[in-house]
Amino acid sequence: MNELSAPNPVLELVLGTLTMIVIIFVHGVGIRAINRQFSRCWIHVSDTTPLWRLDGMLALIIGSLATLHFTETLLWAAPVFALGLIPSLRDSYYYVLQSYTTLGTGVVSLPDQWRLIGPIIAMSGLFTFGWTASVLVSVMTEFGKMDRARAERHKGRSPSEDAGGRA
Repeated sequence: MNELSAPNPVLELVLGTLTMIVIIFVHGVGIRAINRQFSRCWIHVSDTTPLWRLDGMLALIIGSLATLHFTETLLWAAPVFALGLIPSLRDSYYYVLQSYTTLGTGVVSLPDQWRLIGPIIAMSGLFTFGWTASVLVSVMTEFGKMDRARAERHKGRSPSEDAGGRA
């Protein structure tokens, strides 16, 4: 336990990097599951699909991605708390959220001998948020194509035809 209470930088980097790899792996698995679900739902979408369903699908995607990030930050906070680096789980989670989002302005900090972990948490956040952003760009591209198809379909129709044509 003496090694963990006062690690050398190599041990600190190894433990941080291994945890980061786990976090990024979890993110990959989560992103794939969210993408698969989106693809399964999207094949049933047409330009006559009610807008509320499309909005609901988008809300579920955003909620799923947020839940994935909250899970990942909890996976970071658990060992920080378990190793006693920050005495309460709530404060550990707060510290991890501050680091993961690269905000870094919190009053909670790691002991000096573990301070390299903070930037590693930030690196995992930068990587996973970037990956999430690319997924949202892909999803929004599909929504944009759908919006264009709807606009083409409604092009040239009178307002009375549009009002009566869809609920």
